[in-house]
Amino acid sequence: MEKHPLIVDTNWLAERLDDPKLRIIDATTFLKIPENGGETGIWSGRDAYEKGHIPGAVFADLLTDLSDPEAKLPMTVPPRDQFVKKMEELGVGDGTYVVIYDQGAMVGSPVVAAQWASRLAWQLRYEGFDEISVLEGGFQKWKDEGRPVSTESGHYPPAEFTGQRRPDLLATKEDVKKAMKDDKVVLINSLSPADFRGETDTYPRKGHIPSSVNVFFGQHADETTRKVHDEETLRQTFEKVGALDPNKKVITYCGGGIAATWNALILNKLGQKNVAVYDGSMNEWASDPDCPLVTGE
Repeated sequence: MEKHPLIVDTNWLAERLDDPKLRIIDATTFLKIPENGGETGIWSGRDAYEKGHIPGAVFADLLTDLSDPEAKLPMTVPPRDQFVKKMEELGVGDGTYVVIYDQGAMVGSPVVAAQWASRLAWQLRYEGFDEISVLEGGFQKWKDEGRPVSTESGHYPPAEFTGQRRPDLLATKEDVKKAMKDDKVVLINSLSPADFRGETDTYPRKGHIPSSVNVFFGQHADETTRKVHDEETLRQTFEKVGALDPNKKVITYCGGGIAATWNALILNKLGQKNVAVYDGSMNEWASDPDCPLVTGE
């Protein structure tokens, strides 16, 4: 099978809608972070999917079906068996290729980033499946261009998923503690500059992990056209923090392991293969008083 680009545009997808090997997945999830602190809201995009989606697409519920129901933190990677069973039911497995999209990064925010699509793409790669693309601009761009929208639920024949888990794509709290003192690892905080500096109340404690650098996940696409920036612009962003050095490992983190996967995907697109995502991210780190945080730049 051909090797598919990590990020594809709407034309690329439109030309392949009738391909029997294609699996289109709507990974929409909604996140609302209050401006003045308070409870963060997160909910499934299933209702939005039922109101309209790309023809043929099936819905993947990241919040329930593809997260660990026993975990203390939301959006924690589920047991492999749970994930594989769901993917097989959705028709994802050997001999297929997947295009994933979502309906936006955060409720009420102009930020353009396919963070829910990239989260599922990262989970698939973690479990050993590589034939994945994320749709540039997501469902909003598809609709803006007047392309067809369906309210009929999609369905694909069940598949067999045989890929093997790749533990090196996931970083734990202990990995991050070691990385703080390791100049061969670049720790990237994917949150906003204000979150990084400790000027917000989103997490139990303020600031960022010592030695980490800030690359805001929302800076990689144009908010008007919804197109991802050209490769040179993306490259400059990550070269500034040393993340494209082939001799270094990169660990990305954010609030809950979602936005970090968008930074990880862009890094992979730029040729940096050695990237792990800290799944617990600030939700876990800031809840543990033994884990240090620093504020400011």
